Amino acid sequence: MTTQQTTALLVGLAVMVLLARLLGALARRLGQPPVIGEVFAGIALGPTLFHGAISDALFPDTTRPLLSALAAVGVAIFMFIVGLEWDTTLIRGSGAIAPAVSISSVLLPFGLGTALGGYLMHDHGTGDKTAFMLFMGIAMSITAFPVLARILTDRGMTRTPLGVVALACASIDDVLAWSLLAAVVAISGSAGSDQWRILLAVPYLLGMAFVLRPALRQLARRQGSLRLTPTVFACILAGLLLSAAATEWMGLHYIFGAFLFGAVLPRSGTAPLRREVHDRLGQLSATLLLPVFFLVAGLKVDLSGLDASGLGDLGLILLVAVGGKFTGAYAAARLSRMPVRQSAALATLMNTRGLTELIVLNVGLQLGFIRQGLYSLMVVMAVVTTAMAGPLLAWILGRPTGDDLTATGPGAAADVAEVTGTPERATGPAA
Repeated sequence: MTTQQTTALLVGLAVMVLLARLLGALARRLGQPPVIGEVFAGIALGPTLFHGAISDALFPDTTRPLLSALAAVGVAIFMFIVGLEWDTTLIRGSGAIAPAVSISSVLLPFGLGTALGGYLMHDHGTGDKTAFMLFMGIAMSITAFPVLARILTDRGMTRTPLGVVALACASIDDVLAWSLLAAVVAISGSAGSDQWRILLAVPYLLGMAFVLRPALRQLARRQGSLRLTPTVFACILAGLLLSAAATEWMGLHYIFGAFLFGAVLPRSGTAPLRREVHDRLGQLSATLLLPVFFLVAGLKVDLSGLDASGLGDLGLILLVAVGGKFTGAYAAARLSRMPVRQSAALATLMNTRGLTELIVLNVGLQLGFIRQGLYSLMVVMAVVTTAMAGPLLAWILGRPTGDDLTATGPGAAADVAEVTGTPERATGPAA
């Protein structure tokens, strides 16, 4: 790199970090998740405004591959943290309602999204019709677990019965959606002539779950209280990068390996260690690397040429995304005897898509499942469905009050039973 390129890259990164922080803080003051402001920061620096003059000045073409590399590292760390936070005790603590709501809130929007993909094929389709339609179904099925958790935290609801059920549903939804995406990537032939490598994904998954995880659990048990020393931190960081590299080499995508490594790290006896890892990696990722990802995602969003036809397609996308997710979750919740208001609140929470949706959309664009015009419309859908969750939740449940909080003592089981319509049972940790 020349001195001019290095200077442009560093100045551009500084501008992006500060703008993302500023708009993220503004979004929070408006009652929105910070991710809304950060996404707008990326779009503001892209070609939508001033025909890309800002992005061309701050980020010349010669520096953009470096931005993409930084964004990839940021997404890998984010997916690792999502896997690190994934907790099966949430599912056990929510009774039978979480699997029912999750499956329904994935299958219905997936079916409707696939049908919408068939309709949009003429104007927005790619060469592989099957991959395009299936990807559209997956994109409609996403729920952003981290954004949903943040909304519940801001309302003080993470340990309420509704919060426990919502977190459990979102965690199951994440795994279902990622599994569907992995299947579509596998059958699409995106690995080219090395497609045989995809067959290694099954033994790799089994090895991570039944060899590495028990070994790490045994190591944690033998060491007693593990501390996050520089050596331990380096090993964890290397592990997530190697796992991401392995699934990328297999033709799946690096996000699956990063998520899987976070998910297999042992839970029992390692809570302080996992919290420290989360804090250290989370701060670096949220402050620098994810804003770079928002920038890279924003550089691909171009709404300057949006016409009446594009607005009509956007309306259909929003209708299917919101209607499919809400109807699927609400119907399953009501069939599980959850009260009407809590069912509507749960269905609203399941409509949050946020950063998770952006990651999926970028995978689809990178692998050629969708084209840039449709990608731009889908990013708008991700922003709208995430932004509407907070206000709708306030309208359904009212503003947060002390009554929203539920003790985690013996009475909590009865409260969960009241919301879920199931016999009393102990609830697991909500976060």
